[in-house]
Amino acid sequence: MNDTTRPSVLYVCVHNAGRSQMAAAYTHHLSGGMVEVRSAGSAPAETINPAVREAMLEEGIDISHETPKILTTEAVQASDVVITMGCGDTCPIFPGKRYEDWVLEDPAGQGVEAVRPIRDDIRQRVLTLLDELGVGA
Repeated sequence: MNDTTRPSVLYVCVHNAGRSQMAAAYTHHLSGGMVEVRSAGSAPAETINPAVREAMLEEGIDISHETPKILTTEAVQASDVVITMGCGDTCPIFPGKRYEDWVLEDPAGQGVEAVRPIRDDIRQRVLTLLDELGVGA
């Protein structure tokens, strides 16, 4: 990462249908596009979790156009920061990358009431990360 390029963050969870999608959406939204954002899953679902989509709409963020994507080595290589969320050892490790593991409850199969606290936790973590990256929200 240098002064002429935007920092890049990759969020990884198992299905890329909930936690990583919320984190990616918040990062893009709260950074005003100042951060390049990717998300992926080790075993992507077919679609975004409907309760996650609804919870993000409550925040004014529409992720209905997003689709779960498979984790690739290229996505990891192209990112400065890799945030994992319960995907275990499936994420490739490259020297010089910043890695964090965010322990978060999985919203799969849960209603919007259960997703809201997960969403709010992710928002706070994203705000902290943006501050650490020098990209204030």
